[in-house]
Amino acid sequence: MPRPTAAQLAYGSCTVIFSTLAMLLLSQTSSGLGIAVIAASALALGLLVAMTVPLPRPRIVAVRKPAPQAVEEAAAEAPVSVVASGSSNAA
Repeated sequence: MPRPTAAQLAYGSCTVIFSTLAMLLLSQTSSGLGIAVIAASALALGLLVAMTVPLPRPRIVAVRKPAPQAVEEAAAEAPVSVVASGSSNAA
């Protein structure tokens, strides 16, 4: 299993803290069992959020092919070297 990134740790931790506070304030529970259930559910929610944060993916650089018209124009403009062989004396 890969190590969690900083973003995953931050999102998961904030989720646990804020969801725990929100559930405790909304439920107004004071029993030990209620607090334990809220803490366990907040930890589960924080783990879920941390694992669903998208991981950075390596960039893939696309290689673009030149348009067919551009290839033809480049071929037409390219200098052509001609090597002369034999004698050029015409008798």
